[in-house]
Amino acid sequence: MVEQFDNGPALTAKEFETLFDHLKTWKDYAPEILERGALNHITPQTIKNAAATVTKGEIVHMALPWNTVSGPDNAKPATHYMVSLAQFENPEPTSNRDFIGVDYHGKAVSHMDAPTHIIYRGDIFGGKKSIDYVTTEGSHWASIDKLGPVVTRGVLLDAALLRGVNYLEPGTAIHAADVLAMESKFGFTISQGDCVLLRSGHFARRAEVGVWNPDNLSAGFHVDVMQLFKDRKVSVIGADGDSDVRPSPVEGVESPIHALALPGMGIPLLDNLQLEALAKTCSHENRWTFQIILAPLNIPRGTGSPLNPVAVF
Repeated sequence: MVEQFDNGPALTAKEFETLFDHLKTWKDYAPEILERGALNHITPQTIKNAAATVTKGEIVHMALPWNTVSGPDNAKPATHYMVSLAQFENPEPTSNRDFIGVDYHGKAVSHMDAPTHIIYRGDIFGGKKSIDYVTTEGSHWASIDKLGPVVTRGVLLDAALLRGVNYLEPGTAIHAADVLAMESKFGFTISQGDCVLLRSGHFARRAEVGVWNPDNLSAGFHVDVMQLFKDRKVSVIGADGDSDVRPSPVEGVESPIHALALPGMGIPLLDNLQLEALAKTCSHENRWTFQIILAPLNIPRGTGSPLNPVAVF
């Protein structure tokens, strides 16, 4: 018996190619600002408006704990070990020092994807050929150091709350109609420069049911949301998964949201966020918008960075 998932409707490879060419924003920005892609929608006024949402001074963290334990959703665990202990040092003052290392583009580390992370039909964002710009030294185009700190308004799309459940089952797609329903139900409107975060309840399910491999099975956006996000001039997209519904509804394209957002529209993605505390705070405050602060590491030529996003209420 073939298991059925609520991840449709399906698209053929040709239909997706047509959608990609329709949504791509390669000609929407002047050459001197093209690398920053959708972050160009964040203006000084956008930042000031986001700051005005802060009324209590309450901070909510959204990063997962540094995960050094191997598992089905952590095939390449992060490392953390001590390189020096104070009791073996002299003279005063002595020190404790440690080392960290990580292959962060997976399912166990909260991180930010730069537009150069994903290639579709050989292209990275802006129509640049990956083979011409990405080497063993990293990326020479649209890399994480070109993005810098991001401060804007965050919007939580609590898709599990919309459906009255603690979590969505893996394989469930969130559609544009669901986004519009959340706007109506929770009283916000996605606007230019926003950072839109999707809560499917991924980590609530993990805590209750146990671990699984989200490479193959996760709740996330259907590609039909991307026209809405383009129309609203969204700057960043994030999720408690990696934004893509899996299995993919697109023939031959494993991560269609990644393809549309990064090489197509220049929208950085935030993967593997812990959104349970944020969801509780939004529900308690009865508002689903807040100031959000994203400060990726300043890694020249990096295709992304580990991240500790912070929401401020």
